[in-house]
Amino acid sequence: MVEPSSNANANFNISIKTKLDNFTLNIDRHFNDQGITGIFGHSGSGKSTLLRIIAGLEIKVQGEITFNKQVLFSSHSNIFIPTEQRNIGLVFQNSRLFPHLSVHQNLVFAQQRCKYSTLDINDIISLTGLSSLLAKKPAQLSGGEQQRVGLARAILAEPQLLLLDEPLSALDKHSKAQMLILITKVQQSLQIPMFYVSHSLAELQQVANNILILANGEVVDYGDIHQVIHRLNNTESKPLISPQTSLAVPIIAHDKEHALTQLALSEKQSIYLPLLTENTDENNDKEAYPPGALLRCFIFANDISITLNEPSDSSIVNHLSGTINAINKYGNHSILLTIHCAEQEFFAQISVMSYKKLALELGKNIFIQFKASAIKTLAAFPLKNASFIEE
Repeated sequence: MVEPSSNANANFNISIKTKLDNFTLNIDRHFNDQGITGIFGHSGSGKSTLLRIIAGLEIKVQGEITFNKQVLFSSHSNIFIPTEQRNIGLVFQNSRLFPHLSVHQNLVFAQQRCKYSTLDINDIISLTGLSSLLAKKPAQLSGGEQQRVGLARAILAEPQLLLLDEPLSALDKHSKAQMLILITKVQQSLQIPMFYVSHSLAELQQVANNILILANGEVVDYGDIHQVIHRLNNTESKPLISPQTSLAVPIIAHDKEHALTQLALSEKQSIYLPLLTENTDENNDKEAYPPGALLRCFIFANDISITLNEPSDSSIVNHLSGTINAINKYGNHSILLTIHCAEQEFFAQISVMSYKKLALELGKNIFIQFKASAIKTLAAFPLKNASFIEE
């Protein structure tokens, strides 16, 4: 039995400033460290530098970091807890396994380095689905398998905080989907706070509870991931993301006859995307996406169109009534509309010509429409081969 971590309500404060070459990172923020915190920004924004500072791998820093009521670093008080004493786990782009050791030996090594080990190694092997790989050497593993071992090894050190630096960047799409499910499962099972760095907003949208946005070493925004994504849609300066509607909605049912999955937006309105249901095991009928499960998904704003009248005789399966709440210019030739619809905010990007032709204005009642294929989710990759997820 895997027991949850005891630090689910830990406090995390970062107030630091560092200059590296021509780059300055400046952060002063209290973090809600429950669940997974995504860290997003373009290359050079300071994402990996922040993780290195938290881990104690950067020493040219001014300020203070406190975690779980312990001061990890304070330049004012001349406090610096060494990396090996911070009880912080790290998972990198490269698994960094010992090549001469088997998978099992790599895991045992990590557990032995934990001074007060409480986790059962067999529980972690089961949780991460490594039972069939224990005798293999790292060179015999796929990239996804290596990252699963790297994650298990980090867990066995029993960290109070787990830092993941672009852990999926070298993986193919199917392996990424598997790892995202596993990372979520590990966090929910063990309640280890995680900081997850990625240049892929789609990855973070799938797993993160909160998100920190960095640009040029400064904090742009921080908070609930769906709310932050929606605020970024209307960023007046250079856009950091493609405008989109970010959703976390329950699955209603799977229509296998028409190859569609139905999602609930409200008590009365729903939408459809391509069929998600797949068995995690070909020999049973267990669904990977059971009705009632919450699905993370998003719709790019340029995939949503506007009509003044309710669509009829249309091949587009999703159409919803809504009210225009905000109108913003986007680029030189586009308009970004914020539409309150089915108790959600939707964002539609249309041309200036269409905006004028339809005579759109604030408060106007309209209909939005989008194809089932416009709804994106990284969890939608087939999971029939994801048998490593053991119950």
